[in-house]
Amino acid sequence: MPIVESNNVTENPTVTEAEATANAAASTPAALVLEDGRIFRGTSYGATGTALGEAVFATGMTGYQETITDPSYARQLVVQTAPHIGNTGVNKDDAESRRIWVAGYIVRDAARRPSNWRSERSLDAELVEQGVVGIQGVDTRAITRHLREHKTMRAGIFSGDAVLATDKELVDTVLASAPMEGSRLAEEVSVDKAYTVEPKDWGWDKEPLFSIAAIDLGIKRMTPIRLAERGIRVHVLPATSTIEDVNAVNPDGFFMSNGPGDPATADNQVKLLRSVLDEKIPYFGICFGNQILGRALGFGTYKLRYGHRGINQPVMDRRTGKVEITSQNHGFAVDAPLNGATQAPEERFGRVEVSHVSLNDDVVEGLSCLDIPAFSVQYHPEAASGPHDAAYLFDRFIDLMADSKKEAAAASPTTSTESKTEDKK
Repeated sequence: MPIVESNNVTENPTVTEAEATANAAASTPAALVLEDGRIFRGTSYGATGTALGEAVFATGMTGYQETITDPSYARQLVVQTAPHIGNTGVNKDDAESRRIWVAGYIVRDAARRPSNWRSERSLDAELVEQGVVGIQGVDTRAITRHLREHKTMRAGIFSGDAVLATDKELVDTVLASAPMEGSRLAEEVSVDKAYTVEPKDWGWDKEPLFSIAAIDLGIKRMTPIRLAERGIRVHVLPATSTIEDVNAVNPDGFFMSNGPGDPATADNQVKLLRSVLDEKIPYFGICFGNQILGRALGFGTYKLRYGHRGINQPVMDRRTGKVEITSQNHGFAVDAPLNGATQAPEERFGRVEVSHVSLNDDVVEGLSCLDIPAFSVQYHPEAASGPHDAAYLFDRFIDLMADSKKEAAAASPTTSTESKTEDKK
C-alpha cells in the first residue's frame, strides 16, 4: 500500500513576545567571565544584558525549575552540570517561590522546544519574562571543573551590547561586584507579611496536631506543605520577626528555613533563636536554619570551597548508620567537633552532637542538642524535586513537639494538683 504524505500545513501556534525574544537571543553572542580572568563564550539564553553574582554549579539532572526558583540561589550564577536543560518546559505548579531568584543561568544544550504534558511555556521564555540573563552553548563540564579546582568565585554573564566591552573591562566589572562573604540576603528574599498554611488545605482531615512559627529566610514552597500534610498549622513569619512576633502566634514549635547569604551576617536571627531556645520551644532548622543553630550554640561558620548543590548528595545519619541521598544547596557550613557529644560554647544550652555528616567531605550536615529540644540539618528534607530519604525529619520534629508538650504537662503544678484530686476521687 503506497504511503501518502499530507500536503496540509499545520499553522504554527501563536508565539508570545517572550518566546520571540528568546528565539532571537539564541544567535546573540554572550560571555561568562570569571573573576580570575577565565572567559567562556557562547550565545545568549533568556534575557540579554549583564548579570553579576557568584558562579556555582548544581549537579541535579532534573528539577531545573525548582532550582532557579529556590531563594537560596539569590545573587548566584548557576551552572547546570546536566547537559540538556529546558526539555520539559516550566509550569506554575513546580515553582518553589514567587519568582526566579538565580542572578544568571548557564547551560550547555538548551532545548529548542519543550516536550512534556505539564509544560505551560518554554524555560527560555520564562527567563526572558523575568529578566534573567543567561548563556548557552558553553562547556559546563569545563566550567564545573574550573570551579572545583579554583573555588566558587564572582562572575558575570554579558550579552547584547554588554559583551562588546574589552576582556579587561569585563573582568574589571566582575571584580567590582560584591562577594558572597559578608552578604546579608535573607531579608531581601523573605516575605513582607506573615501568612498561614493550613493542614486542611493539604489533605489533613482532622484538627491540627500542632501550630508552629516558621521564619522565612528564603523558604521553599514545599517546606510548609510537608508540615501541613502531617497536620501542622504553619505560621510563616518574615525574616525580621522578633521573639514577640513568635510568641504572638503561641507556637508549639519553631522553625527556621533555608536561605541565601553569609550566616555570619545573621545576628538578628541568631538573637531570636537564642530567645526561643531559652524558652525551651522545640526547634527544627534546615540549611540556613542549621547554620543559625550552630551560631546560636556558639560555634562558628565558614565558606566551603565550592559548596554542595544538587539532589544527589550522600549524608550519613550517625545515630542509625543509614546513608541518605539528599537535596542540598549551600556554600557555608558549621564549624563544630565531629566526634561525640560536646559542651556548646554557649554553655546554657548544654551538650550538642553532630548528628549527620557529608560522605563526600565530612562537612557537618546536622546538629542535635541533648539537653534542650532542638535539632537541625544542612540539607533539604522537603526535596522538591529530589529524593525523599530525609522526609522522616518532619516526623521527628512532630515527635519532639509531642514529647515537649508531655514534659510540660507533667511539670505543670496545675496538672499535678488535678492528678492528685482525681486520685482522691
